[in-house]
Amino acid sequence: MANHSISVIVNGSKEYLTVPSNMTLLQLLRERLAITGPKNGCSAGECGACTVLMNGEPVNSCLVLAVEADGAEVVTVEGLADGGRAREDQLTPLQQAFVEHNAVQCGFCTPGMLISAHALLERCKRSGAHPTEGEIKEALVGNLCRCTGYLRIIEAVQTAAEGGAR
Repeated sequence: MANHSISVIVNGSKEYLTVPSNMTLLQLLRERLAITGPKNGCSAGECGACTVLMNGEPVNSCLVLAVEADGAEVVTVEGLADGGRAREDQLTPLQQAFVEHNAVQCGFCTPGMLISAHALLERCKRSGAHPTEGEIKEALVGNLCRCTGYLRIIEAVQTAAEGGAR
């Protein structure tokens, strides 16, 4: 198996790594960089638990090879909070809305949900529009949750979009 030297910016920190050809971005994040927000739910891109932003777009990190991230900027759920620390006093409005709406049950899907919702809210911010319920559902379609039934998650995203979270 060939190894490749890559550089990637993860949550604002530039990383220089040597990775095997078959290593996924998810493996790189969890095993090499000890970033555990993205979860390994299915290894097939079906559940969304491993969703991260790569160059501003949500991707299933279990389907992206680490070598494909060479030169990219990757943001995980840890990188959404100020300074990459998810302390309660540093939560983003979206994260705070998830807390306020009890949109977190077991927490396994939450990082992917937050990343997908964050990407949607950033697109809406650029266009000056608030997302509709249908747009929120569409943005979250690749993220599976077995605990909440999605209603609280959708409500949390709506609250964050309207500026209702602190």
